[in-house]
Amino acid sequence: MSAADPSQRELIIEAGGSPRQYAREVWRYRDLLFILSWRDIKVRFKQTAIGAAWALLRPLLTLIILTIVFSKIARLPSEANAPYALLVLSGLLPWQFFAAGLSDAANSVVENEKIVGKIYFPRLVIPVSALAVCVVDFAISLAILAGIFAFYRYAPDWHLLALPVILAFAVLASLGPGLMLAALNVKYRDFRYVVPFLVQVGIYASPVAYSTSLVPARWRTLYYLNPMAGLIDTFRWTVLGHGYIPWWPGVALSLIVTVALLVIGMLHFRATERSFADNL
Repeated sequence: MSAADPSQRELIIEAGGSPRQYAREVWRYRDLLFILSWRDIKVRFKQTAIGAAWALLRPLLTLIILTIVFSKIARLPSEANAPYALLVLSGLLPWQFFAAGLSDAANSVVENEKIVGKIYFPRLVIPVSALAVCVVDFAISLAILAGIFAFYRYAPDWHLLALPVILAFAVLASLGPGLMLAALNVKYRDFRYVVPFLVQVGIYASPVAYSTSLVPARWRTLYYLNPMAGLIDTFRWTVLGHGYIPWWPGVALSLIVTVALLVIGMLHFRATERSFADNL
């Protein structure tokens, strides 16, 4: 048969090559993004014995343990005349969002292997939709923050209005590494063991249970290369109010690293997504 024979032709469907075309493809499949997000939310809360209460119980128990260990035993100081429990919670909430978002995004493509192998759509939709559950968990866990405010009679100020911006910061911080790990997890399944290790180590390498003011000045620049340092610092500024002053150059450095990781993660994800169906 000749090369022009229709039976010898192969049809390849893939997203547009340029970033603008790819963004348009993702936008065209926004309904699928919503469907996958809603499915994950329903599965998360339907298949648990205590439902939405789990989103409250996990951070509450962790808060109690960290407060006892670092305040009563280690006797670390608080900031801005705030109770130590509030200092810990203002680090714990963004950290748990990041940890859950990183884990869910990293495993999202493998967990959706059935639809990846059967239909075409921009694969970026899958890890992005996985973060929807984390946003819902975060919104529910804010009830603990309100309870701590009421218990200690600690009144927040106008800084709390910046909470949506900080949430966007947390989404970007989770999505960048999550995209890279999602792509690596498709080809190398042992990467699923890397994520729990990163989460376990990261909670001590990030200012979750202590203030960044305890970090020596000579190490601060290096310390803020961790995106979570800047994220937690800005969240504490939002929660604790004007009495807490972050190191803004470090916050800017963390934001730059966050954007860089997001760009690298998206580039790597796009470069490998065509082979997902074959590797799954």
